[in-house]
Amino acid sequence: MDLRPKGTTAVFVLLVLFTFCKFSETQNLCWVENNVALLIFFPENNEIGATVTTLTAEAGVTATITRQDPEGLFSLNEYDLIAVTVLDFETFDPNKPHEVNIECTRAESPSTTLNLKIVVEDRNDNPPVFAQSQYTLDVDELSKVDTSVGLITATDPDKTARLFYQLDSPEGEFDLETNFNPNILVTKVLDYDKTKQVTMTLYVQDTPIGSKAEASHTASTTIIANIIDIDNRPPWIQPCTEAVLGTSKVCMSSGYEGTVNLNEQATGPLSLKPGPVLAIDGDTGRNEPIGYAFLGGNKDDVFQIDNDTGSITMLKPVGFAGPIVLSVMAYQKENADQFATATVILKVVISSKFPPTFVKLSYEGFISKDAGLDSLVLESKTSNRPLRVQATDKDFSDGYNPNLRFEVVAGTDFSITPEGFILMAKTVSPGTVHLEMRVVDTDNEESSTASLVVEVTSGGQQVKAGEFSSGDMAAVGASLAVVIVLCSVCIGLMVHRIKGHNTDWKKISEASAFRSTLGGGSGGPKVGVQYCNEGFQLDADSGSVNSKLAADLENKLESGLNKTTPSALLQTTSSPPVDSSSLAGSETIDSEKEVKPILTKERRNEEGYKAVWFKQDVDPSTKEEVVIIPDAGEADAGHEEDDDTEEEDNLRTDMDSDDEDGLMTDDL
Repeated sequence: MDLRPKGTTAVFVLLVLFTFCKFSETQNLCWVENNVALLIFFPENNEIGATVTTLTAEAGVTATITRQDPEGLFSLNEYDLIAVTVLDFETFDPNKPHEVNIECTRAESPSTTLNLKIVVEDRNDNPPVFAQSQYTLDVDELSKVDTSVGLITATDPDKTARLFYQLDSPEGEFDLETNFNPNILVTKVLDYDKTKQVTMTLYVQDTPIGSKAEASHTASTTIIANIIDIDNRPPWIQPCTEAVLGTSKVCMSSGYEGTVNLNEQATGPLSLKPGPVLAIDGDTGRNEPIGYAFLGGNKDDVFQIDNDTGSITMLKPVGFAGPIVLSVMAYQKENADQFATATVILKVVISSKFPPTFVKLSYEGFISKDAGLDSLVLESKTSNRPLRVQATDKDFSDGYNPNLRFEVVAGTDFSITPEGFILMAKTVSPGTVHLEMRVVDTDNEESSTASLVVEVTSGGQQVKAGEFSSGDMAAVGASLAVVIVLCSVCIGLMVHRIKGHNTDWKKISEASAFRSTLGGGSGGPKVGVQYCNEGFQLDADSGSVNSKLAADLENKLESGLNKTTPSALLQTTSSPPVDSSSLAGSETIDSEKEVKPILTKERRNEEGYKAVWFKQDVDPSTKEEVVIIPDAGEADAGHEEDDDTEEEDNLRTDMDSDDEDGLMTDDL
């Protein structure tokens, strides 16, 4: 392989021709073997004293250096031309070789002058060099794969050396076009939100990478690729929930809520939840300025939105019922095509003068660590009475506001029911837990706070929500017992009142006594004997058997039967035996029917003797049905129609005259 520089080819040819012509003219006393052109190639980085070339001379010839350019590079050691310094190719000009003139002389002979041209040969003795120790590249996010982002090369003082490159990228984001062409290409689509900067190392070597050459030199440099956030996203209204679709990212906002008072103009920006209207540039690396505007819902221009801050204020009171739905747009001021929208829902409420407040500023409760989830916090360590927090609202005359909501401001260990009971939401270690509670009027969002200290004990009995302890059950049982006693007393008073003031009750008693007399003792009527008083029926009860018998008797009286045989009045028929229990049941259920006066349509309220007349003795042992005709005195009392009274008196007179053995039973 010819390592001589290409730039010296023409010089070399001319020197060869010139030397050849000179040599042909004279006989030389000295010369350089096999080098007619006297052009000598000598490698750089030589050792001092190294032989550059050796002259061949005739006997008795003396060689002397007469001139050299530059001076001081070479000397003669008899016939050896040696280097007295280290030659360097990097300082050598290939277009101007070093020159050395050597004169050879001998007595009585013409001298010979040799003009030597010394060319310094390049050796691979220098490493490649980068112009900078660190390079910086700006790469747009979402750049397509194989996009060129920069070309970084090294130089090598060894002119003949060919350089080879290798790029080390941490995640393979970039690579080189070829190993001898350091054109850096994108190999992955980069997202600014995920990767903002990539630091790489570029290596260079003056021999093929992986070769086993003896002389090989390397160098390296650092490359920092800054990922540039491009304007590819609209504003993001805060707060929002991010979602990723491939290489695209969107942010969804749930909007805002607030309240305004009817017929009242609020001063300052409206308080909204979850916070004031705010939007940021979706391209966070750009942070473009955002503007705000209403798109709709601002009826009668009641509201105004600040173009720079997004704060919503009132220009006049709201005079109509809500809710009010405002549509807000957030847009980039430099590029209005990038925008987003959200809704602001305002509830119109009647103003409140007072916020709800807790009955006490602080509460203290106790609970066992072993109580379990949803257990109630108690008022004390020795009681099963649950702790209950309460709040009042002065806007209500009785202090009761049905629109209150209790909540724990911070922490998830405990929760509060709508009724104000404290529940353990998760397992808590023994110790003292300090909480802050808030009561909120859900109608206007007014609120106040109170402190709660819960002491979590290491053990003990605990009541869970929806359960009752034995003490609670005992209290409930005692309460029920008291209620039962009171009910019994009330029933007794009612019975006493009925006995003392209701004539119907007296008639029931009289009927019972009469049946007892007929039965022959206090034990009641004999088995198989039934006594039916057909007159003790409701006026409207025309369907009963006794009512029909009474009606037949009244028809006879109206037909002029003033004298009726006693046998016609005392209807004796055979009847099947009747259970006394059936009679008792009839007495209980149809007591109103049994206590009516005989052969009358009225009830009688007089107190005194009652008389029942029989034509003949009645044998209680016979199974006969007896129709009882009331006394005239009883029939007369309280009766509204005089005709009926006269008919009863005539009937009684006839009965008395026909029966001398008549029987009268008094004082029943």
